[in-house]
Amino acid sequence: MHRRHFLGTTAAAAVLGALGSARASGAVFAPKPGAWRTFEVKTRIELASGESQAWVPVPSVNESDWFRSMASTWTTNGADAALKKDPKYGAEFVHVTFPGSVASPFVEVASRVQTRDRLVDLGKADPAVRPLSDADRKLYLEATDLIPTGGIVKETADKIVAGKDGELEKARAIYEWVVENTFRNAATRGCGIGDIAAMLKSGDLGGKCADLNALFVGLARAAGLPARDVYGLRLAPSKFGYKSLGAGSEIVTKAQHCRAEVFLSGFGWVPADPADVRKVALEEPPGKLSLSDEKVLAARKALFGAWEGNWLAYNFAHDLALPGAAGPKLEFLMYPQAEIKTARLDCLDPDSFRYVIRASEVAV
Repeated sequence: MHRRHFLGTTAAAAVLGALGSARASGAVFAPKPGAWRTFEVKTRIELASGESQAWVPVPSVNESDWFRSMASTWTTNGADAALKKDPKYGAEFVHVTFPGSVASPFVEVASRVQTRDRLVDLGKADPAVRPLSDADRKLYLEATDLIPTGGIVKETADKIVAGKDGELEKARAIYEWVVENTFRNAATRGCGIGDIAAMLKSGDLGGKCADLNALFVGLARAAGLPARDVYGLRLAPSKFGYKSLGAGSEIVTKAQHCRAEVFLSGFGWVPADPADVRKVALEEPPGKLSLSDEKVLAARKALFGAWEGNWLAYNFAHDLALPGAAGPKLEFLMYPQAEIKTARLDCLDPDSFRYVIRASEVAV
């Protein structure tokens, strides 16, 4: 095991002490539930002529305290279009097919969502919080193709939580370990792929949100804590002034972002986003901030237990097989997908693929 994978007791104490002073620093990142906001998101795909098909993710998460998926509609010159659902995770997407006779194939999908800031009070457990169903506990503890829960992942998780009492202390230790030991790699394509065993074996713990938050999820599951990735899209600027934690314009084609949750008895699903702490450190002006920087400390303190509602949640799905597809199953569904005949287009190259996503806040 690489020596830098573990945060020593002295360093951990220093970090926690610094976190305690974040509030007095003047940097503010403090999401809490407030008014609901409504957004409309439009995804438009234009394909080259020829036999083809496309799959467009639509929001399919409904959580009473922070997110509502509303109606999705679409227009297309395709021969067949329908809303489909993954049977395991409930992820939804519009699937449209185009015969070779269609000139300039296109599909435009419009979705509305309502979202608001989220905060879970971790100061005291609530015995009235309902436990997970047996089926959901099994689902969110199991391994996926790129998130194993044995081997080096289990070994790492056991070391992180050794001596920790209770679910909350274990989950917090995993969060702090991911923040302390990973880094955001600007060269990673898209959001990364989340191959956490490869990351741990190589000792290279760099990546983006689908890598770093998948590491949190996998370590939590290996420690016996149900956890899940939440795949979504940034919609609007951060109201706390963090340029790195919001969309910069109405065009959000490259604004995909994966968050994470861990289920804790007495608290329910608890939001966590260690990847965004590392994004703040790398990207928040003037850039390349240390973990002791005031803005990083404020984000680090908040992003275990809270997140800002300037973002939509698509789904929790892993290892998803697209109906009718010739190409391989997806690690996750957060980007539009398309195939021309049997060739899968590169979803991380929207200019060549030819899709654009726009988001706007609307009054209701």
